[in-house]
Amino acid sequence: MQNTKTTRFFDATANTPFEKLTPKTQLFLREKALFYGFSFSQIQQLITLAIDFQMWQIAPLEAQWEERANAKAALEALHVKAQHYRQTPRDYTQAPFVLPKMPLRKVLHHKEKLSLGSCPVASPNTRCCNLLTLDAVEGCGFACTYCSIRTFYGAGEVRFDKAFGEKLAALELDKNKVYHIGTGQSSDSLMWGNREGVLDALIAFAQKYPKVILELKTKSQAIDYLLSVPSLPRNMLFTWSLNPQPVIDHEERYCASLEQRLQAARALADKGALVGFHLHPMMLYRGWEEGYTALAKRLLTRFSPQEVAMVSLGTLTFIKPVLKSLRREARPTKILQMPLVQTYGKFSYPLKTKKEMFSLFYNALSPWHEKVFFYLCMEDKGLWNEVFGFEYVSNEALERAMKKAYREKIQGVL
Repeated sequence: MQNTKTTRFFDATANTPFEKLTPKTQLFLREKALFYGFSFSQIQQLITLAIDFQMWQIAPLEAQWEERANAKAALEALHVKAQHYRQTPRDYTQAPFVLPKMPLRKVLHHKEKLSLGSCPVASPNTRCCNLLTLDAVEGCGFACTYCSIRTFYGAGEVRFDKAFGEKLAALELDKNKVYHIGTGQSSDSLMWGNREGVLDALIAFAQKYPKVILELKTKSQAIDYLLSVPSLPRNMLFTWSLNPQPVIDHEERYCASLEQRLQAARALADKGALVGFHLHPMMLYRGWEEGYTALAKRLLTRFSPQEVAMVSLGTLTFIKPVLKSLRREARPTKILQMPLVQTYGKFSYPLKTKKEMFSLFYNALSPWHEKVFFYLCMEDKGLWNEVFGFEYVSNEALERAMKKAYREKIQGVL
């Protein structure tokens, strides 16, 4: 009876990670499940392990299998091997998996309303800056392996709103209040250029509300339209997500290179715009210390602290739906080759590892410590003192300090 149920289980695996495994691995799993009488829960664990090994491009599950006396012992032996890989920094010395040409995205032109809301990843267990988000575009054209955007929007779809400019112009805000609004939560802020007049609308909005701090976050080099504008509002903040080139090559596919991002930031700074940098997500890989230290030195060499409003630090943090989505896609990537410690319902590196990563980069930028605003994004509140030597007592305190620092840079006080 158990064999019949197991067979039915495998026959009902359409649109699951199992169908992304090689035929050889699929057959091996079927045979071992029948032989050992694995429960459905144990089979799911085996499929997850097999998918992870395949994504990491290491020896497949069947090559790592060790016969044991019972199902529990056999599964535990595989978990031990997986944990060994998770504790070993990724090796990015080999050439990255070759992706096909960037796929065309299905572009839709319908959005019911203007989306201005709170940061979607805010949590009572992390210190949050209370950023407001403006969904100028929904869906991204890049293919970062850790991306959560594709989990929330249709795969391959990008949504523009032809009436975005009109709706944004009609938005009424208190002109005496300071707002911090970001456009990089649902798409890359700059990769689309001025398509559908998005940048024109944002520039007009920033001009209308000089107390709004409007942050455009990107991994692109698409600044040609911005350079063509006679002048940019000083309250527009252009920020780049950065990583060492090995990480970009393997995990930030189709994005601009590190040098291209720095060149774009340098060009906008030369135009008089404020820039900023998100070291988020930082990742462990072989040589990460040298990679991030060298990146910090490049920032110190190419930018003055007067040109830089902020530097944020953060690392990979996954929720269960994103983990399921990554394994269902099963693209070759080492992005899940990490400990995946669960804290407050999310999965990330251990706090000790985070402290080591953040402290290294923060200390490498010591000449900027009193002149640039540093913060941790979506990280445990307890890390602040350990990394920076100070902390904020509440999200509101962080929000006030951030806005004050940004406004001083905008007004040229610092």
